[in-house]
Amino acid sequence: MPRSALTMTVAKEYVHRAALSEVFLTGWNKVGHNTFTVSAQWPRSHSFYVPEHGMHDPLLLCETVRQTFPLLTHVAYHVPFGYQLSWSRLQFAINPQAMYIERTPADLQIHAVVSDVRYHKQLPATMTMHLEVVRDGSLVAMVSTRFGCHSPAVYQRMRAGRSDIAEIFAAAPQPPEPVSRSSVGRLRQQDIVLSPTEERRRWQLRADTSHPVLFDHAVDHVPGMVLLEAVRQAAHATQPVGSAAIPTSMDISFNRYVEFDEPCWIEAETVDNTEASPGRRSIRVNALQGGSFAFNATTEVMDVTAL
Repeated sequence: MPRSALTMTVAKEYVHRAALSEVFLTGWNKVGHNTFTVSAQWPRSHSFYVPEHGMHDPLLLCETVRQTFPLLTHVAYHVPFGYQLSWSRLQFAINPQAMYIERTPADLQIHAVVSDVRYHKQLPATMTMHLEVVRDGSLVAMVSTRFGCHSPAVYQRMRAGRSDIAEIFAAAPQPPEPVSRSSVGRLRQQDIVLSPTEERRRWQLRADTSHPVLFDHAVDHVPGMVLLEAVRQAAHATQPVGSAAIPTSMDISFNRYVEFDEPCWIEAETVDNTEASPGRRSIRVNALQGGSFAFNATTEVMDVTAL
């Protein structure tokens, strides 16, 4: 009797996760010069990336991409463990029709092309990845991302006294009170990353370092996935009550690290777009900390009842 092929996840260290349950990548292959195929699997349910409207959460795509670039930097470009990766830009657009949950977990193929690599001492210092995510022959998403790779010495200089991860993480303040669950489309209070202010469409970022998914391990700044969730929740808060909307695209530029020890303000506004399709709205979301923009983002949300 022939043996069945066995599937396992990649090592959690390659994707910078502490929990094996949070690893979504299952393998990789080099296809050509700076081109790779990465395999992944999405569960039918997840504690944080909660499926809604019968569809996988688009931010599950973002986390899968976030895992792809440390994997490839380590296994294909020989970046040592201990190097820090930092996002500078992320752009994605999904095909909502390919996001529906089926009777089995979603097996994905991620076709990655690496470009614009800048090297320092024979290791990449910055690079861009363009990714096509495919499921059963159908295009799920197009993604482009750029990020930096920093040696421990370089990172220590960049962080200017903020690089003691254990100390900074332990000293992170308790999160402020959250907004209502219905306003941001979250079922659990623990999953809310916005806190109310007296101003309309302005919130304080809420970083709950006890969260088992968003803070899977100790860090010295607010992770990028928390910031993407802030964009999603701010966009949801600008929608009509009861709207069945999901983010179908996002373009976010990360300008600086978001620190734990001072307030970060999230502001949102609807973008007038006469060319938008029915059921779609564009929303601009910015983050302000210490008098400067920590990130600038635009996201398009779509009412899935229009599908």
